[in-house]
Amino acid sequence: MSATADHAEERTSPAGRLGFQPEQVVQEIGYDDDVDQELRESIEEATGNDLVDEDYDDVADAVVLWFRDDDGDLTDALVDATTYIEEGGAILLLTPKTGRGGYVEPSDISEAATTAGLSASKSVSVGKDWSGSRLVTPKAAKSKK
Repeated sequence: MSATADHAEERTSPAGRLGFQPEQVVQEIGYDDDVDQELRESIEEATGNDLVDEDYDDVADAVVLWFRDDDGDLTDALVDATTYIEEGGAILLLTPKTGRGGYVEPSDISEAATTAGLSASKSVSVGKDWSGSRLVTPKAAKSKK
C-alpha cells in the first residue's frame, strides 16, 4: 500500500509532477524574493538535496530557471543554463503567470527554447504566480519516446 501512496504523492507534489528524482543535484538560477518557496521546498524534498546556486562549479542533473520578462534575453539565459546540466538533463523554466508582473509570452518561450536547441516536453502550473515549462535537449526528448 505504501508504494501506491508514494506514487500518488509523486503525482500531487509539484516536484514529482515535474520529474524531479531522489539524489538529483538541481541548480537554481534567477532566484529573487518573488519565487515560489513552496515549489523550492518541494524540489528539495523530492531530491533530498538543497538547491545549489549559480556559483555551483560542477554539472547538475537539472536547472530551475526563474525568468521574468525584464531579466534580459531568454534565449541567452537558456543557452547559459544548458552549460550547467548533464547531457539529458532538464531545465525547468519558471515564468510569471498571465497578468503577473514579468509575464513572458508562450510564443517567446517557444521561440527561445527552439533557438537554444531545446524542446518543451511539459508545461504545468506550479503555484499561484508561476508557470513552468520543462525543457529538454532534443536528444533527451527522443530517448524518452
